[in-house]
Amino acid sequence: MSFRLFCTTSALALVATTAAAEMNFNRISSFATMANNADPAAESSAEIISASADGMTLAYSDSPLGAVGFIDISDPTAPAAKGSIDVGGEPTAVSIIGTTAFVGVNTSESYTKPSGLLKAYDINTMDELAVCDLGGQPDSTASARDGSFIAVAIENERDEDAGDGRTGQAPGGYVVTLNVAEGQPVCDSLNKIDVTGMAEISPEDPEPEFVDINGLGEIVVTLQENNHIVVIFKDGQIYNHFSAGAVDLDQIDATDERGALIFDESQKGRLREPDGVQWIDDTHFAIANEGDMDGGARGWTIFNKDGTEVFEAGNSFEHAIIQTGHYPDKRSDAKGAEPEGMEFATFGDTPYAFILAERASTVGVYDVSDPTAPVLKQMLPSGIAPEGAIAIPSRNLFVTANEADLIEDGGVRSHVMIYEYQEAPAAYPQLTSAGADTLIGWGAISGMVAGEDGIVYAVNDSFYGYQPTIFTIDTNVTPARITKALPVTRAGHAAQKLDLEGITLDGEGGYWLASEGRTDRVIPHAIYHVNADGEIEAEISLPAELLAVEKRFGFEGITRVGDTLWMAVQREWADDPADHVKLVAYNIASKEWGAVHYPKAAAETGWVGLSEIVAQGDFFYVVERDNQIGAAAKIKKVYRIPAAEMVPAPLGSVLPVVSKEEVRDLIPDLAANGGYVVDKVEGLAIFADGTAWISTDNDGVDDSSGETFFWSPGRF
Repeated sequence: MSFRLFCTTSALALVATTAAAEMNFNRISSFATMANNADPAAESSAEIISASADGMTLAYSDSPLGAVGFIDISDPTAPAAKGSIDVGGEPTAVSIIGTTAFVGVNTSESYTKPSGLLKAYDINTMDELAVCDLGGQPDSTASARDGSFIAVAIENERDEDAGDGRTGQAPGGYVVTLNVAEGQPVCDSLNKIDVTGMAEISPEDPEPEFVDINGLGEIVVTLQENNHIVVIFKDGQIYNHFSAGAVDLDQIDATDERGALIFDESQKGRLREPDGVQWIDDTHFAIANEGDMDGGARGWTIFNKDGTEVFEAGNSFEHAIIQTGHYPDKRSDAKGAEPEGMEFATFGDTPYAFILAERASTVGVYDVSDPTAPVLKQMLPSGIAPEGAIAIPSRNLFVTANEADLIEDGGVRSHVMIYEYQEAPAAYPQLTSAGADTLIGWGAISGMVAGEDGIVYAVNDSFYGYQPTIFTIDTNVTPARITKALPVTRAGHAAQKLDLEGITLDGEGGYWLASEGRTDRVIPHAIYHVNADGEIEAEISLPAELLAVEKRFGFEGITRVGDTLWMAVQREWADDPADHVKLVAYNIASKEWGAVHYPKAAAETGWVGLSEIVAQGDFFYVVERDNQIGAAAKIKKVYRIPAAEMVPAPLGSVLPVVSKEEVRDLIPDLAANGGYVVDKVEGLAIFADGTAWISTDNDGVDDSSGETFFWSPGRF
């Protein structure tokens, strides 16, 4: 076996166009919140997050467990569980001053009888220090920069199943401040600040959502459902209040539910309905326009505290999400990627705003040196549904808390992700459609094939059932770039009933595609011949011998050697011995079928199958993987089979069993991205010189972090 390895760090990093002195945020580690659970099988969630004054300890609110969890990040590359505290209710927010964690706890009996507490805990001893009655349901907390007081947004949220889910449900919310002395809240200093009578929408029922405090001690609070913003002096007097306003949006996907990334719709006068808010200096603050009842402007906005709008992102943030493959098509509804949380901090001399897109599971990093013209510097990968973030400039760290815990579906757990501001190229994205002539949405990359001059062709799977597509990828640039999206069509219309899992070149400018069938959805197991324009010219159904034993998990990959097409079957069909799958051959000229058996690994948990097949030189290469994710992932490997052994026997006969040799374990490559190990390694392309490219399937950002890893391990 002979192949050349690239340095893992260099192979996964994206070489910037500027010198190495450029500073970027790169993910260096992740922490699964279940590590803090007494019962690892219990649902848990990292939501709002804060850091100790020395930046060595993180605290996050965990609503499912009714707890606050702690993480030791003295070594940020190896975060360690530090335990949790049961707070006796639903923790909604946490802020740390020094070594004291101030936790907002919802203890409401009902929507009409809201109640809540501010509890203080010593983060070293985990002792309870104080409890203050807030009189209502807290939603967010913020601490003054000098540690002198805490502000709390008392939302008293509405019952969405009552009153048509509208505001106007008593009691209304308010804002409170409490002084802090010697690391403890002074309960009898509580100042209740009335914010009723201000908004045009339900002025009698404000629902304060998020608060932040600037260097002057001034408080800004968003009234999300009321589409209003209030600025408050330190003493509780109202400085200013104004509508969050509306945005005209175009080139968006607002209502399309066809399983396609088509951005040709508009929304006029879309209310911002902001959630997160952060001061970026003592005069300006930014809002994340998530939306709730009637709005969601999909971006973010900067205001002067006098109410003047100085910057509006419009559709630009969402378009950046689309280009990195993170657009959540199945969940987009009318609010798109849902920018929700925010953070602001200055690293070095550069002020940065971090915009968290909840549904897209990504973070936009903006240089806001000029508040009127922010510059998007990076798009960071995050866990599923980033809810909160904290910056620790003193240690060059940035952290996200990602709330989704998919334990009930056997998916990935909730994670906290840690990034370092470092002198290094940006390691993400590894694949983008930025720079294309038109806006190209993409995701769920499955099969791949190498062309010439560094060009790779890839297909998406049935997640985008209305939009089967062949993507042209230029690997000569960093990050690799999707330059063209070619629709696969029948009679000029998007081809239906396809689940494309493999692609190979026909040698004449066209393609052969493998579709994994699914009988229960009337999707046939088939091979398709497609011309250079994407039109299906021929459909080859499976022979009766195969259809008689077919199962859902069919063709995963296709490759061509002369007149013979080879397809890998993902898992055992009805006539296969345990832990053996077919590699099926079809001769284009003679129309004869045959197969060999491939011996795959036995699964410790779940299943093991094949994801790709590529013929190159004297070998056939396959991707063999389990369906496990995170710490449970054990098998993500490339194997090779001597081409001399790939002699198909007739279907129905005893099939020869080929031998295999491990070429590369992909788990270290995946782990080098700093997050959890993803499950779906789906694509492999190998150029004539042996240079390989590998890709993962992001499942269309559906119950997925949306991360697509696309990298070269060197030559095989």
